[in-house]
Amino acid sequence: MSYRIGLVGKPSVGKSTFFNAATMNDVPEGAYPFTTIDPSVGEAYVRVECAAPEFDETCTPNTGYCDDGVRFVPTKLVDVAGLIPGAHEGAGLGNQFLTDLNETDVLVHVVDFSGKTDIEGEPTEDHDPRDDIDFLETELDQWYLDVLDKGIERYRSGHVTEDDDIEEELAEQMSAFRIIEDEIKRLIRRTDVGFDPDAWDDEDKIDLAREIRKETKPLVIAANKMDMPEAQDNWDEITDDPEYDHLTFVPASAHAEKALKSADEGGVVDYRPGDGEFEIVGDISEEQEAGLEQIREFVDEYGSTGVQDALEAALFDVLGVTPVFPGGANGLGNERGEVLPDCYLLPPNSTAEDFAYSLHSDIGEGFLHAIDCRSNRQRGAGYELDDRDVLEVVTTN
Repeated sequence: MSYRIGLVGKPSVGKSTFFNAATMNDVPEGAYPFTTIDPSVGEAYVRVECAAPEFDETCTPNTGYCDDGVRFVPTKLVDVAGLIPGAHEGAGLGNQFLTDLNETDVLVHVVDFSGKTDIEGEPTEDHDPRDDIDFLETELDQWYLDVLDKGIERYRSGHVTEDDDIEEELAEQMSAFRIIEDEIKRLIRRTDVGFDPDAWDDEDKIDLAREIRKETKPLVIAANKMDMPEAQDNWDEITDDPEYDHLTFVPASAHAEKALKSADEGGVVDYRPGDGEFEIVGDISEEQEAGLEQIREFVDEYGSTGVQDALEAALFDVLGVTPVFPGGANGLGNERGEVLPDCYLLPPNSTAEDFAYSLHSDIGEGFLHAIDCRSNRQRGAGYELDDRDVLEVVTTN
């Protein structure tokens, strides 16, 4: 499947810079509200250790690319515009914001950890980034609550039969969030609100809406502008706050990532996205060298610029996506001589049969078994995929 990472954040926090750094697209940037008016969709990449070297082969990717044993696998990055207070009520670009947001699988929330933009995105000093984190979660929770209330009202209005359960009605009402009845039932049990909606008070409903939101729109916080001293002070305080234990934080400097990629394209530095080091290889001025050395200090401190790490945290750590390579037990190349041309990103707990269907519905329907290309062992339909499996699918079709 093709995953879509939603990039969200209030105006002027560096969200468009982050998008451009990840995709190297020319989306307008600027320190003023609504720089990004329409959702921009770009191709970003997540890194997967290539399996080809284990077989003494060199891969030939159909999509993405491979750089010294690191496979860069494409994913969609959606720069979603319009997050301001009241977005869930339609304020600003609110309705379009929510529509675009709903087409994503996981969210990266770009937050200005320097505290130099207020809740509206205007310049300020000493703004608490926690207000921004809380603000987005509140907007999302209220959006989910609105949909939840509609499901409860439909349940109470008699549009359902006596045999229908509340979880069945809510699953239908909230189907756009790609949640099913069994998951609703599990979350009702987790929140301990009971299965009688007439007994739910306002706190019960918001608790349930929040749990459904966390399940279907998980968040990664990209702590942007971490190359500023104020941001580093905020990082220590916020990441130690138990109120935010449910979130994944990644220190980042979108500016540094974009500068390094641009310098690499211009032959000034040798840099592979996401790496914790780079080498200056071109002739540069003293001013350029000073700027790059500042970036080097940041990268040395945090291990990378954080842009790649945030995307990979979203897919691999939060969603639990499993990368799998189609191969051949008697050689990794296909009939066209391509070696490991594809790398598929599959949902957690996917099976060998699921993998066959991801290749093609006909292959799935004719599935007999898979062969583990590392061990030459047969894998049945229910075999649960491991990270970086290389499998040949044997099918009647």
